[in-house]
Amino acid sequence: MPQLAAFPKAYMHALCKDGTMTVAQWIDIAATLDIDGIEWYAGFLEMADRSNWSQFRSRVQDHGMVIPMVCCSPDFTHPDADFRAAQIEHQKSWIDMSHELGASYCRVLSGQRRPELSIDEGVRLAADSIQQCLPYAQERGITLIIENHYKDDFWEYPEFAQKMDVFCQLVAAIDHPNFGVNYDPSNTYIAGEDPLELLRRVSERVVTMHASDRYLTEGTIEDLRREEGGSVGYARRLSHGEIGKGLNDYDAIFTELTRVGFDGWISIEDGVDGIEQLRRSVTFLKQKIAQHWPQS
Repeated sequence: MPQLAAFPKAYMHALCKDGTMTVAQWIDIAATLDIDGIEWYAGFLEMADRSNWSQFRSRVQDHGMVIPMVCCSPDFTHPDADFRAAQIEHQKSWIDMSHELGASYCRVLSGQRRPELSIDEGVRLAADSIQQCLPYAQERGITLIIENHYKDDFWEYPEFAQKMDVFCQLVAAIDHPNFGVNYDPSNTYIAGEDPLELLRRVSERVVTMHASDRYLTEGTIEDLRREEGGSVGYARRLSHGEIGKGLNDYDAIFTELTRVGFDGWISIEDGVDGIEQLRRSVTFLKQKIAQHWPQS
């Protein structure tokens, strides 16, 4: 049966930019939820001090939880080889971080969808960079998970492998026991595509999942797609919301995941409107998990 984790979507600025929330405070908040773990983010301000890593792991464990996965955003599609080499070293440092935190999974991305980059070249650069990280990950018992992502908060361009066909091409190019997919159904809508179609194409490779729901605050997905080409930050038209009340069909998603025997971690990206919203999303997902993964 899948286990639930939570990601501090509502507190990213406080944890990563202005320091108005400490990691310990976030751990204590998460401990009030009916969850099994906390998805970590490599960019928490306090993670710059490596001596904190083991302390955070112990604090999470003291609350009866674990850190199953670490969220990172490497940019492997840059045309400069030295830049990519530096990104590979960053990824290896995040693998070390994941290992010390006790995590089993560490996210990778393809990189930015730079206008001059062809699909074949981008897939080649991203696949080669990820493959250079995999032996390092395997030695430390870490599985690298690639997400069908939209856009890192601090990137200029959207994810190179945002589109379904490109994402599937990249996933197919990497065959390694320590590599899998972190499926996020919401991100597929931003590409104007069907999240269930993507899931059916990659479900055999899915090892973790991001649970969220999305809403367009104004306009349409087509409006969003026209605007996404080169603005720094996240889409203004897009909003996270309470799970179960947005665009995603969780019955259909969980039906496909159970069909392929998925029993990995599901991490909640929610709570932007407060902790009670996150609590309701936890309740919704636990009910759906119990429905689709009944205990024998």
